[in-house]
Amino acid sequence: MLSLQLKSPIIFTPLNFKTLNPPKIKCCKSEIQTERGHSFDTGGTFFRHESATGRDLGVLAAAVYKRDHNALRVLDAMCGCGIRSLRYLAEADADFVLANDANPDYGELISANLGKAGVGEERWAVKHLDANRLLTERYLERDYFDLIDVDSFGSDSTFLRSAMCSVKLDGLLYLTCTDGYSSGGHRPQHTLAAYGAYVKPMPYSNEIGLRMLIGGALREASVLGYHVVPLFSCYSYHGPVFRAMLQLRRGKFPFKRHYGFISYCTQCGNSQSISWDKLGQMRCTCDDIPGSLVVSGPLWTGPLHETSFLTEMVNLAEKWGWIGNGTGKRMETLLKIMIDESDPLLPFGYIKLDEVSRRAKMNSSRLDTILNALHKEGYAASRSHIATNAIKTNCSMVDCVRLAKRLRLAADETLHSCIEA
Repeated sequence: MLSLQLKSPIIFTPLNFKTLNPPKIKCCKSEIQTERGHSFDTGGTFFRHESATGRDLGVLAAAVYKRDHNALRVLDAMCGCGIRSLRYLAEADADFVLANDANPDYGELISANLGKAGVGEERWAVKHLDANRLLTERYLERDYFDLIDVDSFGSDSTFLRSAMCSVKLDGLLYLTCTDGYSSGGHRPQHTLAAYGAYVKPMPYSNEIGLRMLIGGALREASVLGYHVVPLFSCYSYHGPVFRAMLQLRRGKFPFKRHYGFISYCTQCGNSQSISWDKLGQMRCTCDDIPGSLVVSGPLWTGPLHETSFLTEMVNLAEKWGWIGNGTGKRMETLLKIMIDESDPLLPFGYIKLDEVSRRAKMNSSRLDTILNALHKEGYAASRSHIATNAIKTNCSMVDCVRLAKRLRLAADETLHSCIEA
């Protein structure tokens, strides 16, 4: 009688993180850097000083979450040299950080940097896997994290679903896109494949990049029965880099709210949002000529930030001495502009003063002067953190041009009066 020898069953047990730390591997030439008082080695990894602001914002958000939830487990899916993981441990007081980089040659470098956090080795581990594989493994082991940071390159969105599966409910997802060419509307088929949005060239393309990223995440979350809310979104010119801190919440998002199409009229300069049920009725309020209406979407059309969360971040930054008392003016300005941008009355997009001047056929007034005039007329208005010479407002382009002409004429009359006197 034939006897079959069966293999022993494979038993899946929770991962022992102490086994994750890789063997010592000789890394690249040492390159010592300093950030927020932390000395670390970048070796041969890809590192940018300009991305420090994005790391600052991530650490502040993580610390606010830790304070509110009394827990913080972080998965840094593409950690590079490990500076973000180091700062999550040392500044946000993370209970545990899993730092992952696909290149095993960086194992010694990352471990050495994390060892400078001043915490026990049981609070961190290093692994070298493809980000999607690692995230899927954590989901299968039911090992969920409070914050998942994915500092990806280009418009790689393949990790969105696996990241959402492995983050806790009400946890944070810190997502990245660096594909400014696509957000500029030059590869609509690519953005359609990556984020489910057909993006055309628009005058506020850098904001479109953020809305494309958030909208793609919202679509993926809906498939799983969840939705995401942007706590803050930040554009940085280097790269460019689009980063969004999203919170995963239970329940599908009502797609009629803050998820639709955006149009821009090249004839009059006005923008408007278009709901799904109005797609066959698109036209501008002006007598637009054929081909003057440019449409992109579907995209996130709601606020880019949550006021209350940003306010907590500002308070924490002041407590840490990052802003206030003449220090950290750039960070303080950025956070305050983002709070102003979070006004729910403000629509998507921004208006560049150069375009207002071109349409008005005269030099524009100062940005502060125009903002004050808009507020006096009852409009919502703020600066844009994306473009320094632009405003966000619910005032149409046509009315902005009218207001700019009036302000210019008033300024000229005042000047003539002074000369005659």
